[in-house]
Amino acid sequence: MDFADSSTQVPPLTISVPANPIVTIFVRHSQDCRHKDDESWKKCRCPKHLRWTHSGRQYRQAARTRSWEQAEKAKRRVEDQFRAAGGNAVGAARIEAKSHKTIERSIELFISDKRSQGMDAGVLKKYERELGRFKDFMSGQSKFFPHEIALEDLTEFRSGWDETYPSSTTRQKVQERLRGFLRYCYEARYIDRIPKLSPIKVDELPTLPLEDDQYERLLQTIPKEFTQAEKAKKVRSLVQLMRHSGLAIRDAVTLERNEIQRDHKKKIHRIVTNRQKTGTHVSVPIPPHVAKEVLSVLNGHPRYVFWNTGTGKEQSAVTNWQHDLRAVFRAAGFPEGHPHQLRDTFAAGLLKKGVPMEEVSKLLGHGSIKTTEKYYAKWNPARQDRLDALVIGTW
Repeated sequence: MDFADSSTQVPPLTISVPANPIVTIFVRHSQDCRHKDDESWKKCRCPKHLRWTHSGRQYRQAARTRSWEQAEKAKRRVEDQFRAAGGNAVGAARIEAKSHKTIERSIELFISDKRSQGMDAGVLKKYERELGRFKDFMSGQSKFFPHEIALEDLTEFRSGWDETYPSSTTRQKVQERLRGFLRYCYEARYIDRIPKLSPIKVDELPTLPLEDDQYERLLQTIPKEFTQAEKAKKVRSLVQLMRHSGLAIRDAVTLERNEIQRDHKKKIHRIVTNRQKTGTHVSVPIPPHVAKEVLSVLNGHPRYVFWNTGTGKEQSAVTNWQHDLRAVFRAAGFPEGHPHQLRDTFAAGLLKKGVPMEEVSKLLGHGSIKTTEKYYAKWNPARQDRLDALVIGTW
């Protein structure tokens, strides 16, 4: 069945008018409305819509009001439009109709747009999973088109996230992705406004950089945790690589040997790759002793340094390495330790030594300096010095 909305200006669709259609008002109730089983209930504050059938097609249009009285006026405007069209010479009406993209189709186009931007397959999978849940929720509300998405729908959909996403950080990320989809719908003119959800407060402490003595303790723990010499060497090489390059664990685990390049002019080695999460180009020099250890890793694979099969799912290899690194953190006395702390240590170390935030952002492969500032501003003494000078200057 085709649906159309006469509220958006598009090239008019000419249809025959054998008789003026009967326009009816119906209500799309919120889930908690006491009258949700009666779509003709007039007195609630749920959104009112119009419906009519013409030339074998059914049309639906938001009345853009919660008042039944105002919906009656919108109904009369549609009926007047048909009556005015009925008096022309050929007995045909020119009714402006918009062929709606369904929520499902809108999600497909949004994902396709993200894919064309070169987004990492793992992140795309998250978008597909989370927006698929949203589509199913809206279907359960008997709402199938983006313009039917209301703030109360989003609020109710979010109310079930605590069980699905126990981490507040994850819930915050899911809301960012949902808002990205709504922004796409707005820019594509599927909706005329973006419902604004209140922000989600993150109640978890961010990972923290390691102090020098903590990092040394981590390295000393590796041979005790992994008694097999070759395994211990691989773990030590990965830890040092992440600490001195700032690579996230996925980028480090899937690092290719040809991405460790010799800079003959400067007589150093550097990591040259693209971040899988953002697609941002990264080129980071690494200390000679780190380069030597990484290059000496015997992985049994001609292409990858740490991914010993190079086949199957990347996430499986990443998960295995996360398990190993977390075991090292626990053995070193950091039960809440996380591999991302090695990346944090790289970033904070640069800032403490006076490297500008803009340059640190580039070395980390962040898509925006705002991301770098969000997580690492507190380790930027130059920024605090400027703020101190501004305050002291007012004395």
